[in-house]
Amino acid sequence: MACAHLAAGDSSDTITGVTRPDKDRPASLGFATQAVHAGNAVDAGSGAIRTPIVMANSYALPDDPEELFWSGFDVPLYTRNTGANQRALQQKLALLEQGEDAVVLATGVAALHGVFFTFLRTGDHAVVSDVTYEASYRLFAEILPQRYDVQATFVDTSDPDAVRAAMRPTTKLVHTEVIANPTTRVCDVAAVAEIAHAGGALLSVDSTFTPPPLYRPLADGADLVVHSLTKVINGHGDAMGGVVVGAHELVDAIRAEAMVDVGGVVSPFNAWLISRGAITLPLRLRQHVSSAQRVAEFLADHPAVAYVTYPGLPDHPQHALAQRQFGGRGGWMMAFALDGDAALQNRFVADLRVITSAVSLGHDESLVVHVGTTAARAAYWPAEFRRYGHLRFSVGLEDPDDLIADLAAALDTVGALRCRQP
Repeated sequence: MACAHLAAGDSSDTITGVTRPDKDRPASLGFATQAVHAGNAVDAGSGAIRTPIVMANSYALPDDPEELFWSGFDVPLYTRNTGANQRALQQKLALLEQGEDAVVLATGVAALHGVFFTFLRTGDHAVVSDVTYEASYRLFAEILPQRYDVQATFVDTSDPDAVRAAMRPTTKLVHTEVIANPTTRVCDVAAVAEIAHAGGALLSVDSTFTPPPLYRPLADGADLVVHSLTKVINGHGDAMGGVVVGAHELVDAIRAEAMVDVGGVVSPFNAWLISRGAITLPLRLRQHVSSAQRVAEFLADHPAVAYVTYPGLPDHPQHALAQRQFGGRGGWMMAFALDGDAALQNRFVADLRVITSAVSLGHDESLVVHVGTTAARAAYWPAEFRRYGHLRFSVGLEDPDDLIADLAAALDTVGALRCRQP
């Protein structure tokens, strides 16, 4: 076989017809390779092959700073404007989400706030999913209308006709979650994007439950994608952050207002931790999703379980959409309840020995919490959620056999207790 020879200094991207990957051109790489290399560089000062934590709040100015814009974020000046670790994480996340730009903020709620407060003005109207994260609901149900006269109509965003009917001439934003928290209802993002854009509105999508490569809402027409980085993208339960990904001009507006003027900047240490966590996202997500499917099937077959909502189950109302939108995968979050009152649900949780009872989700360890029916947003939940409450279950990285055995033992315990009651 003839050998191909490259002359010294030849920068050809191909050898014998094969495109050569290059970590200096991250777009040429596969997703797992991007997760490792995007946003990382050899440190010029120390030679370290991992971008170091830069715990500085100020950066050296040029000899003549007269041309600098002191509230700018193009070059590091002051960490509230931008910092080395934040920029590295933004590069990684924009690439993984296949967006033009990203802005990283202190928390997922800061990212949501940044979207809503940047693009909505007094007198504007928004169409919002009637099942959302608590903070999103409160912003649109209380804070924005009461303080700023921004009105919202809450609708079932899995129903495109309901979204279309809610649009007004003053609608400037449609906001939804890909998989709704906590009911796991799935939104057809492409359909909703078409409706929003026809009405002259932006579509913002909270994709915390569906990080890449599970799903990329921008590819289906979303304008802005929000993630709570505290959750599965970091994946280790040890850092807080949020991100908004989208077009340069939209992201820059959020960066100028929510980060520079409001000060919702992520800390260098948290940005570094999240960058480190995101490296293993493709591997972790594979395990999360695989285990969640098995666990959901076990729970769905158990006679003591009143209901399970998980997009990977055939009886989920949007199962077909989930299969198409997520490439046959059901995600890693589910909700379920036992056939009993709140005390029974909590006794079940207390008896678990592997699964941890705690709020949050997307950690390496499985997390479960019982949520009752008293919250204002519960009025929008399905009937079974209003009757039993729900156990929000974030499936972690443990061996799925251990998770199933833990659930089975706790179900046996509460069953025995119920049988002994007079």
